[in-house]
Amino acid sequence: MQNSVQLRTVSFILGSIFLSSCSSNYQLVKSNRAEYAVTKDVAADSSIIRTYQPYKLKLDSQMNEVLGYSENELTKKIVGGESSLGNFFSDAALFEARKTDPQIDFTMPSTNGGLRNDLPLGAITLSNVFELMPFENELIVFEIKGIEVQSLLNYIARTGGQPVSGLTMKIIAGKPADVMISGQSFDRTKNYHVLTSDYIAGGGDGISSFKDPISSKVLGLKIRDALIKYIKESKEKGKNISSKLDGRMTNDKS
Repeated sequence: MQNSVQLRTVSFILGSIFLSSCSSNYQLVKSNRAEYAVTKDVAADSSIIRTYQPYKLKLDSQMNEVLGYSENELTKKIVGGESSLGNFFSDAALFEARKTDPQIDFTMPSTNGGLRNDLPLGAITLSNVFELMPFENELIVFEIKGIEVQSLLNYIARTGGQPVSGLTMKIIAGKPADVMISGQSFDRTKNYHVLTSDYIAGGGDGISSFKDPISSKVLGLKIRDALIKYIKESKEKGKNISSKLDGRMTNDKS
């Protein structure tokens, strides 16, 4: 936990410092809101460099740590409503979350827009996972009514498919069909335990299915940490991560 906190603190510090010496189009804004362009013509301050260099070296070492290996490139490319990256992302989140709450029926931990970067074939580093999930989003389990689940399914179908696990469905003419949750047909009269992020739960991307839950449980597990644990555990077991399109989401646009 201490290393994780240090890493995030150093990341924030370095991110701020690097803006002062990078040759990009970033803008620095002072308190009076006057803008100063940072360009390659701005001389680097050697005293600042000496200050942050030890932190940068430590951070580089940590970020280059190999967490595990992937048997295939995991991409955001959506085919028939799903992607290999979205499937991995959701499966990993659900697997780790169920260690704390085995009652979870299914998950939509992110929307496609929240998947920021593909994961490469071969070695997966800590840096790769931070690039994929740079946000500090928490995983939360909500017990919601079937009618609210229907609202979420409608959103998934209307947007052409989203990252899910524990759920399979067809999208026909923009509407959900043949929905299966944890291997059972969806029942609008039942309550379901749904795992998602605090961002989605708060109405992110226009999702309103979690506004009036029966109950909620914060797991104390960030999505990024769940991904890191999942990859590391696979490596410890002598396994590579692998995620392919498996038909959990099909989209008939006719």
